[in-house]
Amino acid sequence: MDLGISSISETLTKMGDMAQKSLEVALESYFKEIASRKNVFELSEKLKSFEDQIGDIAVELVAQYQPVATDLRFIRASMEIAYLFWRCGRYSYDIADTVEEFGPPPNCDKTTVREISSLVLRIFKLSLGSLHFRDETKVIELYEMDSTVDTLYRKYLREVIENNSNNNNNKMNDINSWNSQSKCVICNTLVLRFLERISDHACYLGDCIFYLVLGASSPRK
Repeated sequence: MDLGISSISETLTKMGDMAQKSLEVALESYFKEIASRKNVFELSEKLKSFEDQIGDIAVELVAQYQPVATDLRFIRASMEIAYLFWRCGRYSYDIADTVEEFGPPPNCDKTTVREISSLVLRIFKLSLGSLHFRDETKVIELYEMDSTVDTLYRKYLREVIENNSNNNNNKMNDINSWNSQSKCVICNTLVLRFLERISDHACYLGDCIFYLVLGASSPRK
């Protein structure tokens, strides 16, 4: 039992580091316009492989040892955490894929993406630290930061809608400029959506840690 739990813990640590790396590489591809879709895809596939591995070990432990209390909570939470890490890796791949498909034009305003991506990285690192130290007290802070991400994301969407309405009558006057701006908006909106989902999943990770430590649902909003 102890050997299996130790193996799961080590794999989760690897997955957390790998998920963070996939996000950082994907964001670098956006800000520096570097092709990284293949690299991020490979990281995502490794995360999926690790998730399957943890699932196999968890089933084996339950079948052989019928764990209860703390051990059973750990096994259940670990399976959920492994899935969350894989999903974060997949969303990072979606970011890299979006950049290569719709790459932001040279004059694209990346201010909002820069602000939200910085916040999401902080959220993700906080959730990883919470997992490492089994610190369930960070869940409230995670949700507060995630609320800021949601606010900034919705603000951007409202501004896009308003600007499109104001500029709609003038688009035929400068079609090239309009096409460039549209490409920027599409790329930014997709990237921001994926970042918003990663932020949500980091909060779900906090929920898992709360359950792992206390055996209860977290006081999420």
